[in-house]
Amino acid sequence: MPLYEHVFISRQDLSNTQAEGLIEHFSAVLSDNGGKLVEFEYWGVKTMAYRINKNRKGHYAYLRTDAPAPAVQEMERLMRLHEDVMRVLTIKVDEHEEGPSAQMQKRDEREDRRPRR
Repeated sequence: MPLYEHVFISRQDLSNTQAEGLIEHFSAVLSDNGGKLVEFEYWGVKTMAYRINKNRKGHYAYLRTDAPAPAVQEMERLMRLHEDVMRVLTIKVDEHEEGPSAQMQKRDEREDRRPRR
C-alpha cells in the first residue's frame, strides 16, 4: 500500500488530551477503511506564522500512515469537516524515515546543518 505523511493543526483552546484524541479518532477512520497508522508524533502547541481562523497558536500532530488512497481521502474529508481541525497537509512518500521527525530532534542531534557564518 502507498505510504503517506500527514500534518494537521487543531485549535489552540483544546487540551492536550483532546488533541491526542483527534489522532486516535483519525487513526480509527484509517483502520476502518483498510489502512493503518504506522507512527504518530504530537508536536504540541506552536505559534503559527499567521492567523488561521483568528488563532495565533495551534496543536500540531504528525502521522505516518500505510493506507490505500480511498482511506486517505476519507480521513482528509473528515478532517476538513471537523470543527477543531484548522489545516491539513498530506504528502505521499516512497518510504518513511527512521527515527523521530526533524521537529522532535534536538538541535545537537541534527547532523546535516552547516555552521553559521
